[in-house]
Amino acid sequence: MIANTPEAASPAPFAHRMLTEIHQQPEVIAASIEHYAEQHQLRPEIWQPILAAFGNCSQILIAASGTSRHAGLVAERLLEELAGIAVDVEYASEYILQHAGSNPGAAVLVLSQSGETADTLAALSEAKRRGAATIAITNVAGSTMARLADAHLVTAAGPEQAIAATKSFTTQLTVLYLLALALGQYRGFLSSADVEQHLSGLADLPRLIQQALPGWQTAAETAAVNFLHARSFLFLGRGLSYPIAREAALKLKEVSYIPAEAYPTGELKHGPNALLGAGAPVVILAAADPANPSSFARYNKSLRLLEDIQPQHPHILAVGVAGDPNLPHLAAEILSIPAATEYLLPILEIVPLQLFSYWMAVQRGLNVDSPRNLQKAVTAE
Repeated sequence: MIANTPEAASPAPFAHRMLTEIHQQPEVIAASIEHYAEQHQLRPEIWQPILAAFGNCSQILIAASGTSRHAGLVAERLLEELAGIAVDVEYASEYILQHAGSNPGAAVLVLSQSGETADTLAALSEAKRRGAATIAITNVAGSTMARLADAHLVTAAGPEQAIAATKSFTTQLTVLYLLALALGQYRGFLSSADVEQHLSGLADLPRLIQQALPGWQTAAETAAVNFLHARSFLFLGRGLSYPIAREAALKLKEVSYIPAEAYPTGELKHGPNALLGAGAPVVILAAADPANPSSFARYNKSLRLLEDIQPQHPHILAVGVAGDPNLPHLAAEILSIPAATEYLLPILEIVPLQLFSYWMAVQRGLNVDSPRNLQKAVTAE
């Protein structure tokens, strides 16, 4: 039973519920970790039923929509690299229309903040009809998805009243990371020492976010003022940062109504570079874990791309690790994040970008908590 999660957000002491919920993220991430792990060990009483049912699955299909699908794209990498499980990620609305049956050894994982999202609920029902084992991750323990799925993992985000998802997304990422660790240990891909090391880093994440929030507030507001008259944005990211680029672009569209697209950084020169120009800033996620060779290789490739485009396109906002000596020469604005391991970077990257979207909407005088045409739980297909 998850306890000590925030009550429904009141804007005070912040101006809007979205800002309140952004600032609640250290607390709710910590609560999510504490529910599933203790003293850098996974809680066996919680994970044993999950592992008994799904530990031997050969494949996981993730079905989700919107922000939850972006969490699923991060989970794809986590589960493949930490647990050795092949993963496909589908739009829930597309999965329900596919006529081919699931792999008999596949489990279906559905992600939904409310647990009532119509397309995702239909995907869960279809997966059960096809005989697949099912897991749901939601923010509501008593939701329909939680009741229908064979197993349920709840986040500790607490009530989220702003339409744009913030804390529900980062707690989804937290629980998905924990799921990958549990499956990886069960399947022998990770040792107990490996899991303890991952959990030690994860346990420090709330502190890192809490300490960084004041600086992010200032830097995001400054960037929003400087990019206020942008007509569109292009977000770029590699590896685990690509889904974060997609989520950041969605957040900006949702609350500021500015068109934004997201691509893998390496795809820029395969067509999207036609969009570069005045009034169309580039946001590039260029953080790296120097201890991870693949992460550092991706970072170096991103630097080379920035060097190529910066002379012709100086309107660049970069997200990078604090103290990076290269980015100040290549980007007009920088959102700096604390140094962290590769698997923690996605959560650290998205929080300042949530603040950037928030300030872009506020600067434009928009209703940041209730954007037009949007609702919290999409209950109509």
